Amino acid sequence: MSYKILICEDNEKNRKLMKDLLEYHGYEVYLAENGQEGIELAKKVMPDLILMDMQMPVMDGFEAVKKIKEDHQIRRIKVIAVTSFAMPGDKERVLQSGADYYIAKPIDTRRLPEIIKTVIEGKKP
Repeated sequence: MSYKILICEDNEKNRKLMKDLLEYHGYEVYLAENGQEGIELAKKVMPDLILMDMQMPVMDGFEAVKKIKEDHQIRRIKVIAVTSFAMPGDKERVLQSGADYYIAKPIDTRRLPEIIKTVIEGKKP
């Protein structure tokens, strides 16, 4: 079974890196450049998981995750926050926004596919 992953990331290089990596591992990948676009696309494709950058234009990841978790249609979609916020308390703040897991940038490309699989399966990475 091929899982669907939605990447919400405003940085083109980061989007391409994650897309190429996840497609290599057999995932079906969709791309959004901001939180607003991400929510709209999530409703259309119903991904198994969303990789959500927390710092984006138009609608940031905090607002997007909050709206996803409040929307009865898409609230069960797992969300991994991907962020450069790495100060004490940032992880807690990100998880309080409703994200299911937190990954700090720069992304460890060797571990990302394993983390995604674990989160989709409902286990703790």
